[in-house]
Amino acid sequence: MKIGAVFPQLEIGADPTVVRDWTTTVEQAGYNHVLAYDHVLGADPANRPGWTGYTDKSLFHEVFVLFGYMAAITTKLELVTGVLVLPQRQTALVAKQAAEVDVLSGGRLRLGVGIGWNQVEYQALGVPFKQRGALLEEQVDVLRKLWAEPVISYDGKYHEIVEAGLNPLPARQIPIWFGGTADAVLRRTGRIGDGWMPQSAPDDRARQQIAMIREAAEAAGRDPQSVGIEARLTLAAVPEQDWPAFADAWRDLGATHLCINTMNLGLATPHDHAKVLAEVLPKLT
Repeated sequence: MKIGAVFPQLEIGADPTVVRDWTTTVEQAGYNHVLAYDHVLGADPANRPGWTGYTDKSLFHEVFVLFGYMAAITTKLELVTGVLVLPQRQTALVAKQAAEVDVLSGGRLRLGVGIGWNQVEYQALGVPFKQRGALLEEQVDVLRKLWAEPVISYDGKYHEIVEAGLNPLPARQIPIWFGGTADAVLRRTGRIGDGWMPQSAPDDRARQQIAMIREAAEAAGRDPQSVGIEARLTLAAVPEQDWPAFADAWRDLGATHLCINTMNLGLATPHDHAKVLAEVLPKLT
């Protein structure tokens, strides 16, 4: 099982030197990958009673720009979006951005995608919120075709491309993983996904969800074992003495990856986040 680190963007700040030091420390500690969350806009909760999501005070680095920076200061770390809210973005532009990061990093991008939950972002970006699920699946098809051929034509429900293509192309098909727990997401993952990104405990429900994914993969004529699973261990949500057991339980369920989240531990500085990550890794491998 490959172990990665969640980029602590809500607590790391905007100093590029700090971002660099955290990233290089994580790579030197032996982590396989870095996973970054994605949000474009934060809502001001002042006139939104009951708002419980991220706000305008929540700091989010733009993932593709961040990964371009990380690609230049690392040599081994896989760069993972967890997850990119794909339907609120223009598909050809995402294909271009992802291809560029993959080229500049030497093939180290993994694209985790999802439909998101923040209607405020969709409204501001001019995308219908209710169509996001149907749109996502066609987007994945468009992305893969754009990455595969120098010139394509595409006539879909949401996309029209006439004899156009990307340059430069990535040297491979960039892996696309799905986040989410709805049955539709699980079946989609089995049919067309390279992997699934749960954020839950390794319990009976997770076992059932994995079984649904594998059944969908088999029904689609795919090898069920080819679909990866990236679990997430949020250290603040699991007692310290249970961290190794949490990782082992996900291994037993067939997880191929595990990502460690250090946010909400009350750590004072980004250096403290990196220090905890360096200390935790030997306990989980």
